[in-house]
Amino acid sequence: MLIGQAPGKATHEAGIAWRDRSGDRLREWLGVSREQFYDARQIALVPTGFCYPGSSGQGDLPPRPECAPLWHPRILPLLMKVELRIYLGSYAFASHWAKQYPNLSAGVADYRSLLPASVILPHPSPRNGMWAASRPWFKGELLPALRERVKEVLAR
Repeated sequence: MLIGQAPGKATHEAGIAWRDRSGDRLREWLGVSREQFYDARQIALVPTGFCYPGSSGQGDLPPRPECAPLWHPRILPLLMKVELRIYLGSYAFASHWAKQYPNLSAGVADYRSLLPASVILPHPSPRNGMWAASRPWFKGELLPALRERVKEVLAR
């Protein structure tokens, strides 16, 4: 299960989540094809916000704050065969992990203790390239471990 933020403008217009450069990068991080990614029997895509929140001069607005607290307790228990929960970006992090970690980077860095059940990732936006570049362990250690875990889960 992937818990992301809210649909962006491209998703809003296309009606398909992660159909952009961020989605391409995310699929690369996970080591999955487009077909696997969009197969609801294999991967559940659950946003933090369920509607496009609009945009500002700096990009998309954050997800509406009432969405995750209202809908996640109703939806997540229905996904009974989830073996791996992937929290993408600061909004997914804030809605599920902010009490355990001081910030997103600390949650991402703790991947060894979260896997095999969960992992926290930065948003796969190209804007976050500097974040990943300054943390060589992200590409060198975390992503290979994540790909291996995703492969294990999808093989079942």
